[in-house]
Order: sequence, then C-alpha cells, then structure tokens
Amino acid sequence: MRVRNRVPGAAPVREPSSVVDTLHGRPVPDPYRWLESADDPRTLRWLEERARDHAREAAGWTLRNRLDARIRRHLDADLWSAPVHRPGLLLATVRPAGAEHPRLVAFDVPDDVLSGASPAAVRADRARVVYDPAAADPSGRTTLDAWEPDPTGRLVAVQTSAGGVERGVLRVLRVADGRQVGPAVRGVRYSHVAWTPRGPCAFYYVRRDDEGGARGVWLRRAADGTEVFVRACSGPGTVPGVRVLGGRLLLFTESHGTGHRTDLWLADLEAGPPEAPDLRPVQVGEEAETEADLGPDGLLYLRTTLDAPWRRICVTHPDRPGPGNWREAVPQREGETLDSFAPCGTAGSPELLVVRTRLGIDSATVHDARTGAPVRTVDLPGEGMVSGPATAPDGSVFLNYADVTAQQRVLRLAPGSSRPLSWPPGAAPPPPAPRVERTVLWCRSADGTRVPVTVLTARGAPPPPASAGNGPGTAAPPAEPLPTLLHAYGGFGRPRRFGFSATVLAWLSLGGRYAVAHVRGGGDIGRAWHLAGAGRAKPRAVEDLVAAADALVAARLCERPGLCLSGGSAGGLLVLAAAAARPDLCSAVIASAPLADMARFERLGLGRMWTREFGTVADPADFAALMSYSPYHRVLEGAVRTPGLRYPSVLLTGFDGDTRTDAAHPRKMCAALLAAARSEEGRPPALLRYERDVGHGPRAVGRAVGLAADAHAFAAHRTGLSPRRPARGRPWP
Repeated sequence: MRVRNRVPGAAPVREPSSVVDTLHGRPVPDPYRWLESADDPRTLRWLEERARDHAREAAGWTLRNRLDARIRRHLDADLWSAPVHRPGLLLATVRPAGAEHPRLVAFDVPDDVLSGASPAAVRADRARVVYDPAAADPSGRTTLDAWEPDPTGRLVAVQTSAGGVERGVLRVLRVADGRQVGPAVRGVRYSHVAWTPRGPCAFYYVRRDDEGGARGVWLRRAADGTEVFVRACSGPGTVPGVRVLGGRLLLFTESHGTGHRTDLWLADLEAGPPEAPDLRPVQVGEEAETEADLGPDGLLYLRTTLDAPWRRICVTHPDRPGPGNWREAVPQREGETLDSFAPCGTAGSPELLVVRTRLGIDSATVHDARTGAPVRTVDLPGEGMVSGPATAPDGSVFLNYADVTAQQRVLRLAPGSSRPLSWPPGAAPPPPAPRVERTVLWCRSADGTRVPVTVLTARGAPPPPASAGNGPGTAAPPAEPLPTLLHAYGGFGRPRRFGFSATVLAWLSLGGRYAVAHVRGGGDIGRAWHLAGAGRAKPRAVEDLVAAADALVAARLCERPGLCLSGGSAGGLLVLAAAAARPDLCSAVIASAPLADMARFERLGLGRMWTREFGTVADPADFAALMSYSPYHRVLEGAVRTPGLRYPSVLLTGFDGDTRTDAAHPRKMCAALLAAARSEEGRPPALLRYERDVGHGPRAVGRAVGLAADAHAFAAHRTGLSPRRPARGRPWP
C-alpha cells in the first residue's frame, strides 16, 4: 500500500485498497473496508496519524480553554434525579457539583413526610451512599446505567457498564450497606427490572443478546441467582420490556424496530405462579406506539398513537385490556405531541398529568381522569422541557424540568396545586446564566414543505426578527450576522426539545447564535412528520437541513463562512449528507459518532435494528434511497467526478466502545474525506477526535466537557467566533 501526502505538513494518507461490492447490479466501492477492523495494525497506525493531525490543529483553537471553563461553570450545581419511594425510605441519584458521576443515595424518612420530605430529612450529609461508581472504579470508566429498588426498599438492582460499551453487569445490593447479594448477571444492556410483589425476593429482567439464543424475559432469585426463562422475544428486531404496575400486574412489552410499533400484554401475578404468568393482550399487531400505567382508581391508562398521530390517552379495565374495550380519556391535540403522562390524585379523585410539546417547548396540564377535562395548568418555571413524570404514594407528581439557561432540577407538584416546588427542599439555585431570546424562522424545503428553525441568541447580541426567512409574514429587516451553529437530528421520531446544554449556553454567551432545524424524520411536528423523513423518504430530511442553512444566510442571521452544521449519531449522518450534497453550504461540520456508510450500516453496531428507520440494503428501492445520500459514498463518487473538491472543514468524533453506531463509520468517513477533498491553508480537510474507553452513551463529566470544548472550539475557529465583538454583540461575561 503506497503512502502519499496531499497536504504539506499533514499526516500521510494511505492509498485505498480495491474492495468493490456489487449490490442490485451496481458496483459499490468500499476502499476503506479495512478500517472496520478496529484492532488491525494498519488501523492503529492510521489512528495515530489522525491523533497527530487533531493535536496539531487543536493547538490553534484559541477559545478552547475559555469554552471549557464556561461549560464547567454552567454545570457547577448538584444534579438530582426524582426520588423513588419505599416504606420509610427515599432513593435518588445525585451528582454533586464538581463530581464526575452520579451516585445512588438513600434517605431514611418517616412515611408521613415521604413526598414533601422536609429539608432536614434530605440534607446531603444525611444521605447514605448505596453505590458510587467513582468509588467502585477510580479510573472513571464505569457508569451507573440504571437502578430499581425492590418493594420493601431493602434491596436494589443496579446496572453498570465500563468503557462505554453499554453492555454491563446487573447486581443486587443491600440498601443498608451497599453489599452485593447473590451472583451478578453479566452482559445486560439497559435491562428493564421488575421485582415480584411478594414471595421469595425475585425479579424479572430482560436479556436482549443471549449467546445461547434465549433472548427475552427471565425471572431470577436475588439470593442465589437461580433463574427460569419466562418468555422469548417474538423476533430478532424486537426489544422486550417488563414492569410491575400497582404491586400486582405484570406488563410485558415489545418494541419492534425503533419504536414505530409496540405490543403489550398484561398478567395478574396473583392469579398464577410468577414463572408462568398468564399474559393477556393489551395491543398486538397494531402499527402504533403505546405505553401503559396504572391509575389510583385501578384502571389502566394508555398513551398511544393508535388512531392519533399526535397521541392521546385511553383508559380500560385491567381485566379487559384489549383495544376493543378502550375509552378515550384525553384526546389528541393537533399541533402538539402528547409526550408523557402520569396518573395521579387519589382513588376517589383520579387525575392525569399530561405533558405536551410544540417545537421543543413543553407545557403541562392536569386533567380529570374520569372526564378528560383539563382542571388546571401547571405553572412551569420557564420555556423548557419536562421529563420523567412519576407519581408518589400521596398522589403528588415528581418531574424533571430544564431549559436553555437552567440545568435539570426536580420539581414536586402537590395534589391540587398548579405550582410545582423544587425538590429537595432548599436545593441551591442553578448558576447564573444569560437571558436567551428564542424565535422561529420558517423556510421552504425542496418540495415546498415549510420547515421550522428555532434560533437562540443571548441577550447582548441582536435577536433575529420574529418573522424571518421565506415563510409567511413580512420581509425580515436586516439583522447582524453572527457565527452560528445549526443543529439537526431528524431520526427515529425523536423531537428536538430545549432542555439544558452547558455547551450551547457557553457558545451563546461568547456571542454566537444557535439554531435547530426541525427537519422531517424527527418527531417535532407529530408522527406524520417523522414518517415523511424516514425510510425511502430520508433524503427529505437532508433537503430540509439544506433549506434551513440557506434560510439562515438569506435572513442575514449568519454568513456562509460563519456557519457550522452540528449533529450526533443519526444527526451526524444528516449533517454529513448535507455537506456532501452541498459542499458550499457552510464553513464547518461537527459530526459526533455519526452513521456514514449506509451500504453497510446493518453490519455495524446496532444497525440491524434500524431498518424500519432507514430501510434495508436487501431491498432495491431502499438501497437506491440509501445510496442517494450515504455520505461516505457521495464523497467517494465526488472524488471520481471532481478530484480535489473542497468540502467544509469536518470534525468527526469516534469512540472505540461505541456499540450503537460503531466507530468504523467516522473512521471510514474521515479516510474518504482526506483522500478526496482539497485542503485549505495547509490544514487537512477532516479531523478525527478518537477516544478509547468510552462509548455512545454516558461518560464521566470531565470527558464530556473535554469533548464538548474541543468540538465547539473547532467551530469557533472555523466560523470566526471571538469574544471581542462590537458592543452590539457583546457576550455575556
């Protein structure tokens, strides 16, 4: 294999090897197939060269340390989870300010103050540490992924993983002293855990990838680890789940593919042995996503897309749970996705907390569960995101709230109240932050569809006009262009919601703008919006992002040299595809843990689970759509048509423990860009920031901050962001 230098002073780029597949009669070159082997000596040498490239370039990113400091400042607060109640006990996680990981703690609290929990009862110095990943593994590689206490509060199932692989260990610990009970279960991946309500201490758990082929739900005794197989998955593309509702009902679920369809069954654990539950269908075979919970009145409430693309809540009796017996409790509301709900109140006065989202901003209302009528609006602290509502024994609701300027905090909504209060009582307020202006710009995609783009600007820099772009309204008056990050995700029906990001806040406070394109493929405007950008329609999501970038420039909110696209995972695929389709679109691209090779995505990471979102190479029409936007192949083809084509500067990130998208994607994409693209001013056209011992999901705070500071320092360098701006655009101090 020959070696050449395309850029003076840059690391050498090896000539590609000749691998060509023939798919549906079409030759598909794959010159960097060898980079799929992470431990191959050639790959390791190549990664060393990329590390040198990155270090050389990063030395000139003058805002890197300032961004790091600002991100840390905005994170400098205790981060709590909502508490889980057990007799005489509260359990929660807390990541103290400055700590690298959250730890699981317990408070001994009298039953009569469990929900409100006086400040004295939940003081940090009264917390008993049940599990601390930093103490268990001082290297910081271990993360606490999930936990679930048993009904008595004496035991808790704790799931951990190391090195980012998200396939870890499930242990049972004693809450009193944190000591392990019985043998551990290895190889679990974010398993649901559901404790049996009575009898010997045992729990159901999910094994998704069993080497013996028995994928599904198991019942395991905590004391000695003996277990029985309860139910198999119905197919290779399903993700099972288990919950126990109301201390009596076992809910078994199967998500098919990526959440487009959910099947549910229910069993009464008092009617038979736990190892052989009599599961009755709640919903099976419907093309609908549904989740269920038990109300204080003993009825089963279901949030569903069945006959309701914006989602509604139905109710049925657990003895007759099938769709034919459902009654609509809360109807769908056009234009707002019913994102989550929680049954609350009392048996005599049952209520439902309902959270809806519209273009990333959430609202919450409390409804009468019997009539569905709204009875009060919840007074949220601002325009932000509500997540994880959960009901306490007294009928109150705990929920997580965050917005652009405030880190996530726990709120408690007492029965009958419309104003939630912070929990734990006396919790310190979040660090000071700038005021952020939010406006919505509308653009038209290639097929004429109007696509919203949310634009955020810190006070001190001029906000964009309320009506901008080529949507309805009057022509936008001139605005001062600012360096702008344009983010998109556009996958799996997930809406982009405006919670807290210390990185975004740091970028805004230095005088930049931040925009989010609500492209098709996401769930930003309901289920139809998702389906309009999924499968063979995925190219529409790319077109939407291109239109959003053009609209920002046309509205003079930014200039081409001051625009950087940013996306991760499925969003990384999107920004790479947009840049490959329109190399003149922007100055820079950040693609974090992206998909890139769509001819082989099913063979890498969890790609085989995502064929309902992207299609499958096995189908000729799906294959044609995949190849029309696959960034890796677009760049390879561009190198043949236009040698030395200039693309935006690209920063790719990859993690060797990534078991979702697989780090082969950014490795191969980086190699293709280095070989095909023309460089600028002696710098390589693509950089790869590659990390070991981390993966796609959670990591230590220090490593997360380092990654974010590097990525946004790169963006600042390429877009010209500088804190020394004129008075009109002066950054927040």
